Amino acid sequence: MQTDNFLIVLAMLLYFILVLTIGFIYAKRANSSSSEYFLGGRKVGPWFTALSAEASDMSGYLLMGLPGLAYFTGFADAGWTAIGLAIGTYLNWKLVAKRLRKYTVKANDSITLPEFYSNRFHDDKNVLQCVAALIILVFFCIYTGSCFVTVGKLFNTLFGLDYAAMMVFGAIIVFLYTLIGGYLSVVATDFIQGCLMFFALAVVLIGSVTAVGGVENTAAFLQSIPGFLSGTEIATPILDDAGLQIMQNNTPLFGEASDYGLLTIVSMMAWGLGYFGMPQVLVRFMGIRSAAEVKQSRIIAVTWVVISLFCAIAIGLVGRAVFPVMFGTQSTAENIFIVLSQFLLPAFMCGVVVSGILAASMSSSSSYLLIAGSSVAENIYRAIFKRNATDRQVMIVARITLTAVLLFGIAVAYDENSSIFYVVSYAWAGLGASFGPLTLFSLYWRRTTKQGALAGMISGMLTVIIWHNFIAPLGGVFAIYELLPAFIISALFIFVVSKLTPEPSKEVLYEFDHYMDGDDAFDEVPLDYDDQIDSGLEETLV
Repeated sequence: MQTDNFLIVLAMLLYFILVLTIGFIYAKRANSSSSEYFLGGRKVGPWFTALSAEASDMSGYLLMGLPGLAYFTGFADAGWTAIGLAIGTYLNWKLVAKRLRKYTVKANDSITLPEFYSNRFHDDKNVLQCVAALIILVFFCIYTGSCFVTVGKLFNTLFGLDYAAMMVFGAIIVFLYTLIGGYLSVVATDFIQGCLMFFALAVVLIGSVTAVGGVENTAAFLQSIPGFLSGTEIATPILDDAGLQIMQNNTPLFGEASDYGLLTIVSMMAWGLGYFGMPQVLVRFMGIRSAAEVKQSRIIAVTWVVISLFCAIAIGLVGRAVFPVMFGTQSTAENIFIVLSQFLLPAFMCGVVVSGILAASMSSSSSYLLIAGSSVAENIYRAIFKRNATDRQVMIVARITLTAVLLFGIAVAYDENSSIFYVVSYAWAGLGASFGPLTLFSLYWRRTTKQGALAGMISGMLTVIIWHNFIAPLGGVFAIYELLPAFIISALFIFVVSKLTPEPSKEVLYEFDHYMDGDDAFDEVPLDYDDQIDSGLEETLV
C-alpha cells in the first residue's frame, strides 16, 4: 500500500512540476504589460481557446459534483443540468463569442469584461465597471472556495490526510502559477488540464462498466432502484435522523420515486443561461487570436463538453452499481470518481487520472483568481482611484487582490462537508444573472442604455441572493433554481429602464452599428451620421 501511495504521489508531483514550469515559461512575456498579463495580447489560437474556456468552466463539479449528484439521486438532476449546460455552451459560442471578440476591440480595446461594459456605453465615470468588478469579486471568492474543497477532498480520500491542510496546500499551488505567469500560463495549463480531464473521464467510465460486468448488468441493477434512470422521476434515498442513507443487508434503501415535473426540468436546464455571464469563459472569447477562428473553437469546445458531461454522469450512475453502499450523503458521494480510480487502476495510472481532478479545480480557480485580480486592478484601482497608474502598479494591485481572494476562498472551503455542486450553483447563478442578460443586450440591442445596464446587473445579483436565501426555502414552485427568475428579472430591468431613459449618444449608436465591420480601431463618427439616423439607417441591426 505504501508503494501504491508513493506511485500515486509521484504521478501527481510530476503534474505539479509541469504546471509550475509552464508558469515560469510564460512569466517574462506575461509581465511585459497588463494586456499580456490579463488577456495574453489577444494571440491565443483556437485549440487553446476552446479547451481553456471549457476547462476553466468545468471546475470540480465535472469530476466530483455531477458524479456525486448522479450517484445519490440518479439521472434526473444531473442529467437535465448537463443538457442545459451543453445547450448553453453551444449558444454562448454561437451568439456571443465572435461578437464579443470584435466589440471589445472596438470598445477602446477592452481587456476585461467590466471594462467592456463601461466602454460599450461610454460610461466616463466608470460606474458600470466598478459595480461589475465588485460583483465578480464577491462571487469568485465563493467559486474559488469550491475549487479548494475539491483539492481537500481529493487528498483526504486518497491518503487519509488532513482535509484542511491539503486544501490549503492545493490553494497555494494554484496561487503560485497564477501569480507568476498570468493569462498565458493559465491558458496553456488549461489546455493540458482539459486533455487530462477528458482522458480521466473516459478511462474511469470504461473501467467502471467493465468492473460491474458490462452494460446489461449495470442497467439491470440501476433499473431496480425506483426512478434512478428516469428523466421524469427522481430517486429518493431513505435517510436516518442524521441525514445518512440507510443501508440494509449491503443494499441502499430507497423510497418511492418522486415526480420530476416540467418546471423542475426547466429549472435545471436554466444552468445553461449562466454561460452568457461567465467572465472566465467570456474572457477566452476576448483573447482569441482572430474572430475568424471562433467557429473552429466552437466545434472543439462543444464536442469536449458533450462527451465530458456524458462521462461524468455515467460515472456517477455506474459508480452506484460498483459501490452501492459506499456513500451515505451526497457530499461524500462526490468522492466516487476518486474511489473508482483507486479501485480500477494501477497506482501510477491512478495518480495520473486523479490529477484530472486537480486539473479541473486548478484550471478553474486560477481563472477565478486572475479575473478577480484584473477586475479590482483595472476596473476599480485604475478606473476610479488612479487613472494614470502604470502597468506595474496595476499588476501589483492585481497580485494583492489574488492574495485576498486566496484567503477568502480558503475560508469558504474550510468546511469539509460542503457540497461542491451546491457551492458552485450559487456562484454560477450570481454571475449568470448579473452579466448574462447584459452581455446579450450589449451585443444585440442598440437602444440599451448605461442606466439600463446598471439596473440589470444590480437586479440580477439581488434577485439571486434574495431568491436563494428567502424565497426558495418556501418550497413548491418557489424552489426553482434562482438563476432562472433572476435572469428574467435582470433582462426586464435592462429593457424597461433603457426605454425610460434617453437613448444612447450618436457615438455609442455608431459604434454599435459598425462594431462587426472589422477588427481595426474606430474612425471619427461621420459628420452626417445624424442625417443617417434621421433617415432610418440606424434601425438596421448588425
